[in-house]
Formats: sequence, structure tokens, C-alpha cells
Amino acid sequence: MTIKAVKGTHDILPDEMAAWHRIERAAHDLFRRYGYREIRTPVFEETELFARGIGAETDIVSKEMYTFTDRDGSTLTLRPEATAGIVRSVIEHNLTNTDAALKVYALGPMFRRERPQKGRYRQFHQVDVEAFGIKSPSIDVEIIEMAIAYLRACGLGAWELVINSVGDASCRPAYVETLRTALRAEGSRLCADCQRRVETNPLRVLDCKVPEDQAIIEGLPRISDHLCADCRDHFAEVKRQLGLLGIPYTLSHRLVRGLDYYVRTTFEVISRDLGSQNSVLGGGRYDGLVKELGGPDLSGIGFALGMERLVMTIPAMEAEPRCAIFVAALAPGALDHALRLQRDLRGAGIPVLMDHEGRGLKSQMKRADKLGARYVAILGDDELAKAEWTVRDMKESTQESVALDQLAGRLIERILGVTKQDKHAVD
Repeated sequence: MTIKAVKGTHDILPDEMAAWHRIERAAHDLFRRYGYREIRTPVFEETELFARGIGAETDIVSKEMYTFTDRDGSTLTLRPEATAGIVRSVIEHNLTNTDAALKVYALGPMFRRERPQKGRYRQFHQVDVEAFGIKSPSIDVEIIEMAIAYLRACGLGAWELVINSVGDASCRPAYVETLRTALRAEGSRLCADCQRRVETNPLRVLDCKVPEDQAIIEGLPRISDHLCADCRDHFAEVKRQLGLLGIPYTLSHRLVRGLDYYVRTTFEVISRDLGSQNSVLGGGRYDGLVKELGGPDLSGIGFALGMERLVMTIPAMEAEPRCAIFVAALAPGALDHALRLQRDLRGAGIPVLMDHEGRGLKSQMKRADKLGARYVAILGDDELAKAEWTVRDMKESTQESVALDQLAGRLIERILGVTKQDKHAVD
């Protein structure tokens, strides 16, 4: 029986990698301009980290995590998101005292046992951005501005920014009780999940997508009417600065996000191209999380996006050419020259492929065309007798003869725009 990929996982095939490379390069380039540095954390952590950081009653922790017992009896979990692990690393390595501008980003796989659907997998990949130690609303706006700039750099055309404030420890607990009281009055009219959430996590009811619950949810108390003065002022300044920078947004009192650690500003970027599950990117503040996990009382804010879903929303990209030069060694005595030519070209940074099986010229030319080669360097018996290569330009449909010892320099100059000597000088 043929073994296939596990349900909820998928292979990212070579022809699909051009889009992935684009969004990865955009992350490395753009985030650096904002002062963010890359961090890499393990793909599994102690289960307690996520229970304490994300919230034991969230759907992620209670339903979706991949948790297993290690040989020493400890309980470990494949990371369902990146923020908790990054915060753990910040605390463990005392980065708050050694980094003058603690801003980091990460790219990598995450794991949740969700129902697989379009753009959502059980092993998926995220881009994650975090900034620590800044309480001013201006960092909220910077994070949002950078998120939008990143999506644009990746090629996302149509998008919509949705924002909200979920209050903080001063005002949210009272609102949660007000919300819980209103929900209890609705009783059995709610779906089964929301009936459970009434007691465990009432805010998550606001994010319910069940059609029958929507009229009830729209009539519930709104957190915007229960914010304390500090949260109102903070959110008002966020909105003012977004307007100053010309970033359009939509207010949504139902945007609460799915994790317990969020406070004050929360936001999402959505794309209408994804149907009902239209969120591309989301984030917000988590000012108490570092302290909750044993660190100093340090503010934090960030966002994450699923790379699979982002790839689905950006324009399709052609597969990258496999090589610039294809070497066709057609005679037994041509192999040594072909190997040296490959070495010199690759050393200059030019991708090169050759046929190792000694096929005929017609077969090799077809292969060079499929591989996207711009030039084919041919060395057969006739060329060996003349001590020269035949070079075919696949784009211009022309060919020329070049001396054996001059071809590498000629191709380097033609492709890279420098002479072979200049290239060695740069290296």
C-alpha cells in the first residue's frame, strides 16, 4: 500500500517554492528596516508554557494541541503558535537587559489538530513578529503599518484592516461578567460550543460563526462601552495615528482574537479572496504575558500570519528557472572540460546543470529548454577538434563558437555584467 502524507499535512513542491521564497525574502528585508531581528525557538516546549501563556480554556489548548509524554515522564507539546515560545526565550536569556531595542521575528512550522480546510493545515507555517517593552500607542501603529507593508511587499492587493480594543485588567473583568450574565439569559438558544464558553471563556462567543447565533451576539453588550479611561485614550490615539499615516481601518466590537493574553489593541487583516475564513493576519497587545510566564512586567505586541494562506492570496508566480547554463558534454573527452566549466560558473554564483548520462544532443536540448536554461554550452567531437565550445542562446535562437578556456569568463561577463577578473576581485 502506498504511504501518503498524514491528513492535515501537505508537501510544498519545488514548483510552488517561488511564492514561498518571495514571502520569506520580503520578511527578512522589510522587518530589518524596522529594526527587527530573527529568532528561532524549538518546535516543542513544555506543555505548561502554552497552558499558562495561551490560556487553559482556549480552543487551542483544550482541543487542538499535539501533546505527548516524553521518556522522562514530562509533558511536551508541539508549538501551536510562536509568541509563548519567544517570550520564554526572552525571559530565559535575559534579552530585556541585553537588547537595546527588543524587536524580533520568526518563521517556521506550527502544529494544531484542527479540521483541515482551505489554507488551514495541522502542520502549517507562520511569520511571527514581536516587540517588547514599549507601552506607547505608537508601537501599536508601527506594528500595524509594518504588517500592511509586508502584505503589500508579498503582492497582496485587496485587503481590509479591522481593529478593536479588548480592554485590560482594569476594565475587562467587569465586562466579562456583564457579558456572561447576558449570555446566561440566552441559555439553550446558543450553539453547544458557545454554551460551554459562557462559563469558560465568554469573549470567544463574540467570535462564533454559527449562523443561528449571530442575531443573539449582535445584541450582546459591547466592550467599547465598558473600557476604562486609560484604554479609551490608548485606543483613541491608535486610531488618530492610523489616520495620520493614511491607513484605512474598520472597527469591530467582535474582534477579540482567540488567545487569553491579548489586551487593548487587537487587529486583523482580511482578504475577500479567501471566502468565509478570510483572515490573513492577526495580532495585538499582550502586556501581561511576560510577567505571567515568570519574567519582568514588560509590555508586548505582535502579529502572526499563516504562510499557506498568504501564498493563496498573492498572484501566482512562475517557477524559478533551474539553471542559467546547461552543459551538453557529447563526447567522452568532453567530460573534464564540462566539469571545470561547471565549477568556474558555480563559483561565480551562476546556476549550472549538465547531463550526466551521455544522451544525444536533441534529448539534451529538450531538457535544457524544460529547465529554463538561457544558454547551452555544447562540446562534441567537432568542438573538441577545434578546441572550442558551441554556445546556443535559447532566448535569441542564435549560436556562437568560443574557445575552451574563454567560455567561463564570457558567460560570467554576459550573465553577471562583470569580467571574470572583476568577479574574482569582488570575491
